[in-house]
Formats: sequence, structure tokens, C-alpha cells
Amino acid sequence: MHVPARRIIALYGAFNELLLALGAGDSLAARTVADANIPGLAHLPTIGTHMRPNAELIVQQSPDLVIQLAGRNEALLQTEALRALGLNVLIFEMNSFEQMFGVLERLGQITGREAEAATLINVWQKRLASLEARYAGQKPPGVFYEVRYPNLLAAGRGGIVEDIITHAGGRNVVTDDKKLVRFNEEALLAADPDAYIVQRGPMNPDPQPLEQRLHYKNLRAVRDGRVLAVDEDFFARPGPRSVDAAEALGQFLHPQLAR
Repeated sequence: MHVPARRIIALYGAFNELLLALGAGDSLAARTVADANIPGLAHLPTIGTHMRPNAELIVQQSPDLVIQLAGRNEALLQTEALRALGLNVLIFEMNSFEQMFGVLERLGQITGREAEAATLINVWQKRLASLEARYAGQKPPGVFYEVRYPNLLAAGRGGIVEDIITHAGGRNVVTDDKKLVRFNEEALLAADPDAYIVQRGPMNPDPQPLEQRLHYKNLRAVRDGRVLAVDEDFFARPGPRSVDAAEALGQFLHPQLAR
């Protein structure tokens, strides 16, 4: 696409955050319902949800590009329906820092902001390299990341959370390659993580405190007070704040190195 896209609709919030970070916010034509809380997007017309965008409302906005996240079958069926209407749709995977940098580079090309993308990638890569160097000599504490409770769901090794934990000098005790992993309490007690992270957000709106859960008080992380509550959008959604999340988690996991 040689002519910069002027009217973009991103169906996943992270793409909007990346476009705003590039200074390309004026190219955004609409947003999903969930993205009203992203600074600078509240005034845009809404076109439904990430998983169920309204094709009619999207067409009304005459976008020259629609962007969707890979991975969810329901969302991808919607994407095919949009393509059938003649819309230009791009699908990106973003399960790691490397993939996120690739997406940012592509968004830079799409919006004519290659230089801004290169600068951002360079800054973020340097910050990640600094984290790697800082924790290289430390024993990585075992970390469990709770996506949802009850019906315990954990972050596996297939998403951005894995990269955040690793760069923070930690080790994910969940070894499954999937992004989200069903986990039972017996397996959790056997893994006995050094630190326990609870996300709060749409997937885990009101998690019960760990000390009130049956069996959880026996976990080393609970006994040692190594439990951290984090914002779901901040930690589980790849974007401009993901490097911040890795830095914040590193300070929590390695307080002995805190400046």
C-alpha cells in the first residue's frame, strides 16, 4: 500500500494504541465499544465489539483498511464477511514482542510513518535488552499468571504474558504452549510458584482474594506475600505499555535489585 491509509478501523485495542503511539491517531475512523477508555478515541463512532463488529456500521465509515487480530475463529469469520463486502482487511498475530515490533513496522508503512515506527522499536528494544542484562545473573522465580478465577485459567507460553514474565527475569510455571491454559488447583499446588499474578479486567472482573480461597493459603506465593494484582489491558494486551509491564514486573520479582 503506497498511499498512506487515511481511514483505518482497528478491531482490537492494541492496534489503536500502536497507531496512537506512531502519531497516526487522525487516521482512525471508528472504534469498538471496548476502546472508549483509550485516551483520544472516545469521540470516534463505534462499530460493535472486537468479536462481533457490525459490518453495516463499518461499511458506513468507508474505511480504506480494517485490521483484526489473528487467532479467534469467531472474529476471523467476521473478517471474511467484511472481505466479501469488498473491504481491505489485514490480520496480524501479536503474541510476542518480536511480533509486536513486526506489526508496528507494518503500521508505520501503512500510515507513512516508517521513521516513527523505527524510532519506537529501537527505544523499546533497548529497554528490553537492559532488562535482559539486569536479570541475566539472577535465579528466575517461578511465576503463575491468573487469567480467570473461578474455573482457573492461566497464561501459557503462547502469548505476550510469557514474554513479559521472561524479560522480567521470571519463569512461567505453566509450560503449555497455548496462550490460555485451563489449570486445576492440584496442578497449581504442585507447581507452587514463587510469585502469583492476578489480572483484573473483563476476563477476571472481581477475583476473590487468594487468602479467602480454599487450599490457596498453602501456596508459597501466598505465604510469602508475593501476590501482585495487575490490570488486564496493561499486562495481557500487547502494545506500547508492554515494555512498561515487563519493567514493573521485574521490580516486583527482584526487589533486591530495585534502585
